[in-house]
Amino acid sequence: MTTQAQKILGIARAEKGYHEGRKSGHWNNDQKYSDQTPGLEWSDFQAWCATFVSWSAMKAGLAALYPRTASCETGVAWFKQRKQFSTYPAVGAQVFFGAGGGTHTGLVYDYDDEFIYTIEGNTNDDGGAEGDGVYEKKRRRKDSYVYGYGYPTFAEGIKSADPAWKDKAPKAEASKPKPAPVKTSIVALNSAVKPGVHHKQVRELQQLLVKAGYGPIKGAVTDLYGPETQRAVARFHDRNPKYRSGLHDPKIGPQGFITLQKQAGRR
Repeated sequence: MTTQAQKILGIARAEKGYHEGRKSGHWNNDQKYSDQTPGLEWSDFQAWCATFVSWSAMKAGLAALYPRTASCETGVAWFKQRKQFSTYPAVGAQVFFGAGGGTHTGLVYDYDDEFIYTIEGNTNDDGGAEGDGVYEKKRRRKDSYVYGYGYPTFAEGIKSADPAWKDKAPKAEASKPKPAPVKTSIVALNSAVKPGVHHKQVRELQQLLVKAGYGPIKGAVTDLYGPETQRAVARFHDRNPKYRSGLHDPKIGPQGFITLQKQAGRR
């Protein structure tokens, strides 16, 4: 099952490699996200990192879980007002950068003890100040540039490094119990069982033949695979020709023996 966090992160990640417009040798902040996000059309040609997060939330059907704004400062205030802000990272959280969180923003798709891993719009991969597209980034958690994180109220809970949000962690999906193995009384045919031999499994073969309606077998039950047993096996083959190797086949085969057991009522 796809979680809400996975949904928005999948949509955001699919935009990786998108670039804003370029004119006269310069990036110009002309991008699709403002035009496609109701209420933010006015923000085209402006910094669009927050708009990208709003667009991703809208496309994921999760617009109510993130602030719809082109302003990072407004986004910080939105989460803080709802007491959904932390200095610890979380999967699916909106991360804010710079003084007061007002410089830049993106989405956290993972974290570890040292780094956060993000998807960000209006950024770059050359370390410059001018953003030009959507990228995946790796940033140090303790970098002073990292201000904090807004936590969406995902239906499944949120995976967070914040001890205060421990009880909000997604519940581990209960593993489905493995079905109990089906008990069966079906057995394999010993390869030594063939016309003319003495074998203890011949007794079982004779009993099955009689029970399944291929008798009578004179002299049964015995361990000898004699002429009477052979005739009973031939009668089985007459009614089940796909197991027969010839016109009068007196030898029971492995698959025929399994079918015979089922016909005699074994399961």
